[in-house]
Amino acid sequence: MIYIKLFLEFFKIGLFSIGGGLATLPFLQQLVDKHGWITSQDLLDMIAISESTPGPIGINTATFVGYKAGGIWGVPVATLGIVTPSIIIIIIIAHYFMKFSEEPMVRSAFYGLRPAVIGLISAAGFEVAKVALFRVDEYKATKQLISLFNFKAIALFVIIYLLLHKYKKHPILYLVGAAVVGIILKY
Repeated sequence: MIYIKLFLEFFKIGLFSIGGGLATLPFLQQLVDKHGWITSQDLLDMIAISESTPGPIGINTATFVGYKAGGIWGVPVATLGIVTPSIIIIIIIAHYFMKFSEEPMVRSAFYGLRPAVIGLISAAGFEVAKVALFRVDEYKATKQLISLFNFKAIALFVIIYLLLHKYKKHPILYLVGAAVVGIILKY
């Protein structure tokens, strides 16, 4: 039964997360809330790992969640679930795209999808920032505003942001640097 749920949930994610990997994040957060296969911290860790390793974030996360929820057999089930809609859609689009690509309605549909994708990615970014930079649970427990902020994470975020804008180096260097700082300072 778990394998059918895994396939269907990731099929739905693959079907509706238009715009790529980051657009899957709101759906993945919903998995945390709905099924409890992973925790919010697991999701945050998986985002960090997926962003620093080759491969799409959706597939990497599907593989991780599949393993956590269904063991070794959950891996191919969840991964197939997330890629199957894309394969089906691409085959259909490739068949008809050349014929209809210049139609005004088709061009308008693609134009209209852009704001939706931006909204999905922005919502996902907000959720990641909320978990990484703020301690909402600690604030709720103490009711002290100072406990809301994760000052170490905020400081690291600001430093990397400033370095990124000043030196324009490859993002991998910043990810490795942040990982080293996290290990050394035990973030």
